Amino acid sequence: MIMPSIDLKGTIVSDDDKWLYDFVGLDAVCPADIRKGLADANGEDVVVVISSGGGDVMAGNEMAYDLGAYKGQTTADISGFCGSAATIVSCGAGKVRAYPSTMYMIHNVSSGASGDYHAMEQQSMILQTANKAISNLYRQKTGLSEKELLDLMDRETWMDAATAKEKGFVDEIIGESGAKAPFTINGSFGNILSDEAKQKIRNMFLCRNPTPDMTDKEQEILVAKEQLKLMRMKGDVL
Repeated sequence: MIMPSIDLKGTIVSDDDKWLYDFVGLDAVCPADIRKGLADANGEDVVVVISSGGGDVMAGNEMAYDLGAYKGQTTADISGFCGSAATIVSCGAGKVRAYPSTMYMIHNVSSGASGDYHAMEQQSMILQTANKAISNLYRQKTGLSEKELLDLMDRETWMDAATAKEKGFVDEIIGESGAKAPFTINGSFGNILSDEAKQKIRNMFLCRNPTPDMTDKEQEILVAKEQLKLMRMKGDVL
């Protein structure tokens, strides 16, 4: 019997931002995608295939929670690269398996900020708190101390599958003990849209928002025209 699987590939984004990535043709996954996959699995054991360079930390936390709360057995199979927020998701699964050529990366939380020195101090405090919060999840998974984990994050630590297993982030390497990979190897680094880019896309779309009297065909044509414009801006087409 084939176990139900959920693809977690591309950038991890919030539910609110997912349509922006779909609109410009970038691979992305949001918490709602994971919840739908789990609902479709309907309590059966499920595999989450991860190939992601990370993205939104809060969205990653949501996904990890949903995996942890699922009533069936959850297994995270890392098919290529698991970095940043994607490692948070992997820690939410009951078991983590990795292909021998997997790369696993943890680092400090980062964000874009602006304002005076008070705002910068506040942002620094928030980021350090976020680092500790994530280290708590890593500590539950690995058994390593908070100090060691924060040090690994501070140095932006890259690990191969064997090292990730030695540190406790990975439970099993696919190919060892007869474990087989039910997927094609595929790595993906996150393509994270900046806040400025997101707003430009929203503005572009809202300026030509479909009206209630438009037919479905007319709305499809409108969206296609905007997608073509974005592709030209990106240089994908002439």
